[in-house]
Amino acid sequence: MPPESADPAYLWDMLDRARRIQDYLCGRTHEDYLADCQLQDAIERCVEVIGEAARRVSESFRNAHPEIPWRPIVAQRNILAHEYADIRPELIYRVAAVHIPELIGHLEKLVPQVPPEEEGDD
Repeated sequence: MPPESADPAYLWDMLDRARRIQDYLCGRTHEDYLADCQLQDAIERCVEVIGEAARRVSESFRNAHPEIPWRPIVAQRNILAHEYADIRPELIYRVAAVHIPELIGHLEKLVPQVPPEEEGDD
C-alpha cells in the first residue's frame, strides 16, 4: 500500500484529536488547565497523537501543504514522548488554545467529510 493511501486516515486522526482538545478546553481558563492534571494529561495525549499521525503523513502530502507546520507538530510529539521531563504546561496550553484552532481550520479544508449515517442503518 503506497503511503499516500493512508494519508486521509492520518489527517482524520489529527482533526479528531484537535477537535477533542477544543472540546476539553471549552469554557476552561489557563488557570483551570494548570490546576487540573487530568485535563493536562488528556490534552498532552491528544497533542502526542496529532504529532504521531503528522509524522506518518506522506512526505509528498506534507510538501504539498506547507501551511501546516509539520515539523513543529512532530517535534512537540517527540518532546511529549521522549523528553517528558521538559514538558512546560504553559506551552502545551498555548498549543491547545492558539495553534490547535489554526490547525483545525487547515485540516477541515483537507479532510474528506464523512457522510452522515443514513437513518435506519444498524
